[in-house]
Amino acid sequence: MISRNPFTGEQLGSYPELSPDSISLAISKSHQAFINWRNSSLTVKTQLFASLAGVMDAKKRFLAELITSEMGKPIRESVSEIEKCIWLCRHHADQANFDLAPIVVKTEAKLSQVSFEPTGIIFAIMPWNFPFWQVLRFAVPNIMAGNVALLKHAPNVTGCGLALEQLFIEAGFAPGIFTTIVIDHLDSEIVIASPFVTGVTLTGSAKAGSAVASLAGKHIKKCVLELGGSDPFVVFPDADIETSCVAATRSRLLNAGQVCIAAKRFIVHEDIIDAFIALQLEKFEQLRPGNPLDPQTEIGPMARPDLTDQIERQVNESIRMGAKLICGGKRSSSNREIYLPTLLTNVDKGMPVYDEETFGPVAIIIPFRSKEEAIMRMNDTAYGLGASIWTSDEALAEEVASRAQAGAVFVNSMTKSDPRLPFGGVKKSGFGRELHSIGMKEFMNTKTTWIES
Repeated sequence: MISRNPFTGEQLGSYPELSPDSISLAISKSHQAFINWRNSSLTVKTQLFASLAGVMDAKKRFLAELITSEMGKPIRESVSEIEKCIWLCRHHADQANFDLAPIVVKTEAKLSQVSFEPTGIIFAIMPWNFPFWQVLRFAVPNIMAGNVALLKHAPNVTGCGLALEQLFIEAGFAPGIFTTIVIDHLDSEIVIASPFVTGVTLTGSAKAGSAVASLAGKHIKKCVLELGGSDPFVVFPDADIETSCVAATRSRLLNAGQVCIAAKRFIVHEDIIDAFIALQLEKFEQLRPGNPLDPQTEIGPMARPDLTDQIERQVNESIRMGAKLICGGKRSSSNREIYLPTLLTNVDKGMPVYDEETFGPVAIIIPFRSKEEAIMRMNDTAYGLGASIWTSDEALAEEVASRAQAGAVFVNSMTKSDPRLPFGGVKKSGFGRELHSIGMKEFMNTKTTWIES
């Protein structure tokens, strides 16, 4: 595995892949760690996660620079990612006693209750776009619950994956509770097939999710899939245009648009669409591209050259099919891996930017006339991760939110993930949940106990 700086092209590291025997040894060590960890008290667990938060806080700048160097997001966004990870650790340390408490059910028995028990090793296949957050989003709740984690990270952020394992060790966790393995994706079945591995979680593309779900089904393993998104951003005529455009810009262009839950389709009422386009154009063109280690940079490079090629293809093909380019639509003259913020109108079905997930700084603007048309456009996608609705009419917001085919709906706010709320999607955005106590229990044994009087 080789990681490269996407802005400079410099090779950052070369990492040998584990042999099948080494993979089996890593699984065995993780299993031994689980035998001890599952019986650790919640007091010990919460103390260790508080320690992990402290270690990350002390190394915040170093870790942020590692993220930026390996996958290219602006340094201030990398700092924010580490800060969010620290919050995640502290949140679950504070909530664990409540989240994992047994539920007593009133029946004719002397005692009937539902308890939650860890099951073993959870194997995670994680992406590069949030190399610390995506991993800890799965790992912190699962490890707090008594499971242990085995990580296969994206090859281009292998350095981040290995740094995560080291952070757990420095925080005081025993070896094997969190382990990073450097393997080819074809070797994932070796891990999934192990009797010690009880669950599989993947964040990635629908294609990858289908492959992993097939393997999990073959070996009868529970899986959670957080896949792509093509989130709608619906703006009704009574919305505050300035506020919505500020949120739209951040939601679409954070991490150079490489965010599953980002707003990607701006669905705007025809009465305000001209004003919306003009203001959105102004905000997109104000953003400063450049070296992601420069604190002033707002748009960094795409994480890999093939990703830049992909977004360029989607835009160029759509323009040839009749889409109208408002701004962007090209690479930066200063660095070919920076794709400039792009707005497209006159977009419809059959175009790549409408039918496919656009994982880059590209937004499409679609008009609507009526509430029913807005709802139709909102749900006119194979994905269902998030949705954002903008209106001052509370009753309208509640109705549209209730009809959104999405795992999360935000009204007058951009879509986001939050440790206090479950996160996940429907349709081709996957199934299962992360975060909250609901996500924590995905890979636990929900056990019913009945004691007769």
